[in-house]
Amino acid sequence: MARLKGFKKLTIPSEALKKWLTILNPRKCEELEISVNEALNRVISSDIFAREDLPRFDKSAVDGYALLSTDTAGASQFEPIKFKLPGINTISYPQAFPIWTGNPIPKNTDTVVMIENTKKTKSHLEVYIQLPKGANVSKKGEDVKAGELAIRSGTLLKPQHLALISALGYESVNVSRKPMIGILATGDELVPLTESPSKGQIFESNRVMLAGLCKELGCKILDLGISKDDPKNISDKIRLALENCDCIITTGGTSVGKLDFVPEVINKIGTPGVIVHGIALRPGMPTGLAIVEKKPILILSGNPVAAMVGFEVFMKPLLFKMIGLNIDDRVIIKGTLIRKAATRLGRQTYLRVRVFKTNGQNFVEPISARGSSIISSLTKANGFVIVPANREGVRKGEIVSVLLFGPLESEKDV
Repeated sequence: MARLKGFKKLTIPSEALKKWLTILNPRKCEELEISVNEALNRVISSDIFAREDLPRFDKSAVDGYALLSTDTAGASQFEPIKFKLPGINTISYPQAFPIWTGNPIPKNTDTVVMIENTKKTKSHLEVYIQLPKGANVSKKGEDVKAGELAIRSGTLLKPQHLALISALGYESVNVSRKPMIGILATGDELVPLTESPSKGQIFESNRVMLAGLCKELGCKILDLGISKDDPKNISDKIRLALENCDCIITTGGTSVGKLDFVPEVINKIGTPGVIVHGIALRPGMPTGLAIVEKKPILILSGNPVAAMVGFEVFMKPLLFKMIGLNIDDRVIIKGTLIRKAATRLGRQTYLRVRVFKTNGQNFVEPISARGSSIISSLTKANGFVIVPANREGVRKGEIVSVLLFGPLESEKDV
């Protein structure tokens, strides 16, 4: 019954994370070479330098006609300047050359007039606009110069990065290996979707959520299934994960109830075991951080909101280090709170909110939800407002920072 008295001490989230990472000293996953076509959402592990200028030559940025800019001086809608075209014997006019987007600029020309600003007749071309030198021309090397750093190691590759890599002539890139994450849910009350829950049981949902969060960072998943509140079964599954995974996430069985076995099971498997248990975090107080066989174990609450918050606070920074991501790409925006929200002193609170835009301004609405088991509060929200432990709520009209985890809603009336 001593365990039912609760946590004697709560650790500040930032201190808990620092302690965990310091003891763990996580290493970046090994480097491997893959095709550019397979590199989307992978973290590049070697710098990409331009082998040559991009563009490789001066080229047209539009469909139109190449000519000398000085020959367009004075041209207007009412007084067009006439040009001769190849194959037309009008020797008294300056020369223009038909050109398409991406074509090299012909010699003795320096500008391209868009086809929309011209009129072609049987005997000549009329130009209705005066153009500065270099208009509608992509100059050699203006994108990336030969030898220039094009993409830095540690970048999460998006479609635009792959386009640049391909334009520079690279068929393959070096990326970090995808870490394997083992995910285990525990609890007598949990049943998989393939079974029908009896009285007092619920469908297990945390594994699919946590797997999705890991996959968004390019990880592989080992689904360890559901374990009953049985120390041996929990131990067997964690041992299996230690043999096959880089990191383990458990959910459930981490509080101070008589069936919360996960922390003590981990301590029996190996050292140093549980580093921190009990975080000054709301939701997510029962979160624990452990290390066994030099592998990290994140012990999350069985409540879905607390599990997501614990993942955000602890697993994301760890995975960033494991995959070699050099920039925390989480999006934070500011907005005006449309009503007050109460929080408790002593714990850093992740307040679920809905952010929407009205007349170009961001507004933030707290999502009403009691407890951290309300999954719909996450689907109604698209961000968190992180309220410090030394604050007792946030005021209506206050400008707050929001950590987005979903898309910003479109224009609405306040």
